[in-house]
Amino acid sequence: MRRSFAFALLLASVATPVLAQTPPATIGDRYIPAPWWMRDPVIASVGQVRVEIQANRAFVSASFQSVDRSVAEASRAAADQVRALSQALSAYGADKVRVETSVTTRPLYDQYRDENGVMRDNTRADRVARYQADASVNVTVRDVRLIERVYATIVASRPTSIGQVNFNLDPDNSWKANLQAEAMKDARRRAEAAATNAGATLGRVKIIDPSGRVCQTDVLAGWPSYAAGGGQETTVDDIVVTGSRMAYAPPPPPPSEAQIEAARLALQPPLQVMTDSACVIYGLN
Repeated sequence: MRRSFAFALLLASVATPVLAQTPPATIGDRYIPAPWWMRDPVIASVGQVRVEIQANRAFVSASFQSVDRSVAEASRAAADQVRALSQALSAYGADKVRVETSVTTRPLYDQYRDENGVMRDNTRADRVARYQADASVNVTVRDVRLIERVYATIVASRPTSIGQVNFNLDPDNSWKANLQAEAMKDARRRAEAAATNAGATLGRVKIIDPSGRVCQTDVLAGWPSYAAGGGQETTVDDIVVTGSRMAYAPPPPPPSEAQIEAARLALQPPLQVMTDSACVIYGLN
C-alpha cells in the first residue's frame, strides 16, 4: 500500500459490504488488536501549511574597553562609555528596545622574555601593570522597525567593537492557532479530493490529531509497529543577517541626531518560514 499526504484505506469486501477485517498483530505471543477506527473503511489525511512571516526580533551587542593602572578607574571609565549609549537606547522605550549592560575587569601583567625569547606574562600579584575593563551592552529590539536607528545609535557611540545583528521570529499564540486551523482545512481538502477520485464520499470524523502522529503510525502501512518519532510541530527556520563595524576612540558623548543619521545602514528584517501539519481520519461512505 502506497502512502501519500492524503490516502484512503478501502477495506470493504468486493462482493458484499462487510466490516473491514484487519488481521491481528503479534508481538511475541501477544495479539494486538487493530485500532477501533480501522474497523470500517477510513481515509487518513495529512494537512500541511507553509507561510513566510517577517522576523519580529533583532539582537545586537557592543563593547567598550578601558585600561588604567587603577582597577576602580578602569571600571569607571568603561562604565562611563557604556552609560551614554544605554541612556540613548533607553529613550526608545523598554517595550521596544531592551538594554542589558555589564562590566568585567582583568589584570594586565608585566611581560618578560624567557631564555628562548618567548614573551610571557609575569603572573604575580605584585607584577600587575594595568587593569583592562570591558563594558558590554546587549540590545534586544522588539520593534524591528527601529533596528536601523538602534544600530546607527550604537555605531555613532564609537564602541570598541560591535557584534553581528541577528534576526529571528517569535510567533505569538494567535499565529500558531491560525496555522493549525489552516492545516486542518488543508487536511479536509485533500481527503475530499482523494475520496472523490476513489468514487467515495467522506463520512464523519473519527480522529483529529493536531500533532500528526496518528497518520504516521505504521498501522496505516504495515501493522503492527508504530512510528518511533513524534508528530510534526510548528517550526521556524532561523535566518541570521549580520553586520559589524569596528571603531576605537576615547569615551564619546551621547551621539547626536546627525551622527545617528550618518551611521544608518540598511537592515531589513528577513522573511522566515513557519510550517505546521495536522492529521484527520474520516470514515468513508
